[in-house]
Amino acid sequence: MSLTDSLPYQMLANMVLALHVGLVLFVVLGLLLVVVGNLRGWRWVNNLWFRLAHLATILVVVAEAWLGVVCPLTSLEMWLRRQGGASSYAGGFIEYWLQTILYFDLPPWVFILAYSLFGALVLACCWLFPPRLKRNRP
Repeated sequence: MSLTDSLPYQMLANMVLALHVGLVLFVVLGLLLVVVGNLRGWRWVNNLWFRLAHLATILVVVAEAWLGVVCPLTSLEMWLRRQGGASSYAGGFIEYWLQTILYFDLPPWVFILAYSLFGALVLACCWLFPPRLKRNRP
């Protein structure tokens, strides 16, 4: 496979990796925003759609961990890299650091515990700081 043939696959794989990191940041920073925002009186952090998207994202992660399912984004990224003739995690500077941040080599129970605890924190925030529908006030 030539470089021009593999380049689109590698670019797509990098885009999937960036999306994956973005979702991780959404889950982690989203929880931080909910807590800090409520303590500071920011009403937008309780927007129902933001909160539902945040909760749904972490619930999918927790379910994948408990069921032993590999994240579809990880599978897609690896498939794209193989299609492009590359090993799963070789690449450029940005790609290397995004993968270093995202992927850890730990026993599965560590991830199940960490994701479950984080999911419980998100649920606790839903109870402590309930999401609200935006209402027009006269």
